Amino acid sequence: MQKKIAFMGTPFFAVPILKKMYQNGYEVSVVYTQPPRKSNRGQKFEKSPVHSFAETISFDVRTPYQLKNNKSEYEYFKNLDLDLVIIVAYGIIIPKEFLSLSKEGFINLHASILPNWRGAAPIQRSIMNKDKETGISVMKINEKLDEGDISHIFKINIRENENAQTLSDRLSNLASEKISEVIDSIMDKEVEFTQQDHTKATYAKKIKKTEGLIDWNDKAENIIGKINGLFPYPGGYFIFRGERYKILNAQISFNKDQPGKVISNDLEISCGQNSIKILEIQREGKKPQKINEFMLGSQLGKGTNLLNV
Repeated sequence: MQKKIAFMGTPFFAVPILKKMYQNGYEVSVVYTQPPRKSNRGQKFEKSPVHSFAETISFDVRTPYQLKNNKSEYEYFKNLDLDLVIIVAYGIIIPKEFLSLSKEGFINLHASILPNWRGAAPIQRSIMNKDKETGISVMKINEKLDEGDISHIFKINIRENENAQTLSDRLSNLASEKISEVIDSIMDKEVEFTQQDHTKATYAKKIKKTEGLIDWNDKAENIIGKINGLFPYPGGYFIFRGERYKILNAQISFNKDQPGKVISNDLEISCGQNSIKILEIQREGKKPQKINEFMLGSQLGKGTNLLNV
């Protein structure tokens, strides 16, 4: 008899995992995802990536705003008589009373090497922290934030100058490649769950838009970490004459002058230690541009100091 599984996820990151489960023939009884949200311009409601994908393959989809104190959803979930629940970036708290409604528990695929980077933004924080490796941790959900026992950890190296978007894609693909191994080992009771070392925990707090503002007194490597870690949103940025300039791609250089000073005509900017050379940039309200195109009409010439504007 085939095992019954529920899937809970919301962003693009979760889609390849659900797709692989479908391709490998697992019985997905229901997909939970966050409800449709208004688009950036507020004209219409948009379904989550998981919602859109699940509908294309005719999975049942449920989109409650919350599960806590949601009696009707609890009864529905209970009647499914589930064997396993897979969670990938769902973004809604699972209440304690739900955790007993799956024979093999609620299993979360978390994008870090736990106990490092528990919380909302592990991919961004790992890059901003200049970590050398990260991975996917397979954790049994309990009542506390990312503190459950671990069954698997799959590691990858973080590439030089990698940004959060490319790392997210690679971690998502890694999780999709491993999901069958994870499900089968749990269903067949061939894996042990091990307690995390809570004394070594670090936390990946939610990203705030204001974190993207660059401090030119900082080290160049920290600024590069911010640019890459916050790509594509909210992005690393600076303000020049009242306008926001988002840096999309940059590299470390080793020239030095006053922090914030533009020291070449191809937009190399001195930092507290070393400098950065901007390769791609986006002026507020404009399209992204490679630096040679951007500099043709820019007032950010050599000698400009961004700390004095």
